[in-house]
Amino acid sequence: MNLKNVPARPSSTIVAMLGIAGVVAVLVAVLSISAGFKSTLETTGSDDAAIVLRAGSSSELSSGLGADDANIIAQAPGVRVGAAGPLASAELFVIVDAPKRGSGTDANVPLRGVGEMAFEVRDDFAIVAGRRFETGLREIIIGAGAAREVAGFDVGSSVTWGRNEWTVVGHFEDGGSLSESEIWTDARVLQDAYNRGSSYQSVRVKLDSVEALQTFTDALTSDARLDVTVERESDFYADQAGILSSIIENIGWMVTGLMGVGAIFAAILTMYAAVSARTREIATLRALGFGRFPIVVSVLVEAVVLGIIGGLIGGFIAFIGFNGYQASTLN
Repeated sequence: MNLKNVPARPSSTIVAMLGIAGVVAVLVAVLSISAGFKSTLETTGSDDAAIVLRAGSSSELSSGLGADDANIIAQAPGVRVGAAGPLASAELFVIVDAPKRGSGTDANVPLRGVGEMAFEVRDDFAIVAGRRFETGLREIIIGAGAAREVAGFDVGSSVTWGRNEWTVVGHFEDGGSLSESEIWTDARVLQDAYNRGSSYQSVRVKLDSVEALQTFTDALTSDARLDVTVERESDFYADQAGILSSIIENIGWMVTGLMGVGAIFAAILTMYAAVSARTREIATLRALGFGRFPIVVSVLVEAVVLGIIGGLIGGFIAFIGFNGYQASTLN
């Protein structure tokens, strides 16, 4: 009887369902951000590639390697050798500001300095507009993800950071990986522009095989000239994903918890009002012989049903809004 009478109480019913729907929509949306970010980082790395950082570094920003270190790493056993030499890419990056599309604010974008081997180390790299930068020139190429988020980086345009002017010569994709949120240029040009000398922050290498990691790691860690840590590239990004995803999820659960408390009070007040408005109906049921417990159960079942419907609506709203939505991992 309660469920059949729900259409007779449209206002309170809609308020209860929308409260639950809002909470569920926010929770699913935040968790989707976390899941998408984690997926991006986990698909960035390759099992037959390794990344070398200074010992004790937890990320590229906190690492530092010299040119001699990079040469020793490139010549280590286990590194695949191509037609142009060992497939090893010594890289560094700085953080630059770029205007976000339509917001009037700036976003932090990694400007990564790479060499020719960077294109060989990454399996899915492809230029989708323009061309690659030329060695020795202040030319940049921008990832597809970053290009969608920032303004003024069309092929042929120029951008200025500090006293340096750079020309955008191409856009690239990298299989949906983290690299697509970066801007690339020649490593030596970046060193000169930001007074980095001959330093790098990481070295990426392509291994002879997936099993060659141990050989490569043993060679570097036993070399007295080096003080480095070696990780399989896929493991490195999975670790990075775990830390950042936890932060996003914790914030999401906290915000959703606060909204949930508000929704619970809203639902309680809504159901209380519904019961108050049905005093005569309940009195009639009591006169017919129904006890308190069946009546309470009927009201709670109605609340649960409305909550389930509201939850499904919230999940559907989040699915429509976020499924397949792509955003850059800027900032």
